[in-house]
Amino acid sequence: MPNFVTATVTEVLSERDGLQRVATDAGRAYVLTGLVGTVAAGDPVVLNTTAVDLGLGTGGWHVVHWNLARRAWSQPGPGHIMKLRYTSLQSDTGAAEEDRPDLPEALDGMPVVACSLHSQVGVVAAVVRHLRPAARVAYVMTDGAALPLALSDLVHALRTRGIVPATITAGNAFGGDLEAVSVPSALALARHVASADLAIVGMGPGVVGTASTLGTTAVEAAAVIDAAHALGGRVALCCRASGVDRRERHRGVSHHVHTILRLAGHRPEVPLPAALAPEVAGSAVVEGPAAADVLGELDLVVTSMGRGPADDPLFFAAATSAGAWAAGALEERDRRRTPGR
Repeated sequence: MPNFVTATVTEVLSERDGLQRVATDAGRAYVLTGLVGTVAAGDPVVLNTTAVDLGLGTGGWHVVHWNLARRAWSQPGPGHIMKLRYTSLQSDTGAAEEDRPDLPEALDGMPVVACSLHSQVGVVAAVVRHLRPAARVAYVMTDGAALPLALSDLVHALRTRGIVPATITAGNAFGGDLEAVSVPSALALARHVASADLAIVGMGPGVVGTASTLGTTAVEAAAVIDAAHALGGRVALCCRASGVDRRERHRGVSHHVHTILRLAGHRPEVPLPAALAPEVAGSAVVEGPAAADVLGELDLVVTSMGRGPADDPLFFAAATSAGAWAAGALEERDRRRTPGR
């Protein structure tokens, strides 16, 4: 059950579109301003403290549930499609499909990279930017983890640096440049509305995991793979791997990868560096550039479980392989479009 407390805002620490981070007399908190409006120093607020009380993955931040300084607040939405449906925070975000009943479905061979961790999105996008600077990348954020796109510092960095110019939030995730009812329609929107050359699909921050085989958000990648294939995309799985994770099931290629491949009805392409390729039958050896060099070039910080490229080289090598695969798929597409090249 949730835990709520009242507190007073003592300082606004930072602000960006859709998000404030504040200090309160009960601890740090963030405000999803598109849902509850902004707050100011001195405002009494209601905080949801549940995740912090349990020691879970909000990074030590409470969530502002309501600002008691106001009696009412309204922000009209663009349509009639609701997200966070049937909760007290349901919002009429609208959906891009509402005024596009004839949205084409075919992805026309667009490369799609399915990720099972949010941090992989940043590495894949950075490698594509490094190898194919002109490629237009769309990020489709699923509702498998954090629902507000504004919460992701990584996506904020990718957008402000122009690495990912288009974002689409699917299902009950919200806050993208385009709102989508489902992942399949988000892929169609990426191709035909956002004019993307490549789509990277994955959850936001805050993966849900258990020690069980199926009890993880990561398995959503199987449905992403099948949807992308059915719509005519060329799809690859970005493999999770680690050389330092204390949990044996995630050492080398993670057991999540094998579960995703078992659940998917279509076999995706599986790019891996040579050191990991023997662990996945049918994988292709694709060596990506050095992650530290690419991220440094773009002034981009990406960590996974608090670890950077120097701390867990295998994780970043697997993700750069997926990025290099995507860049190669775009190169192949361009060769087909330019006869005699």
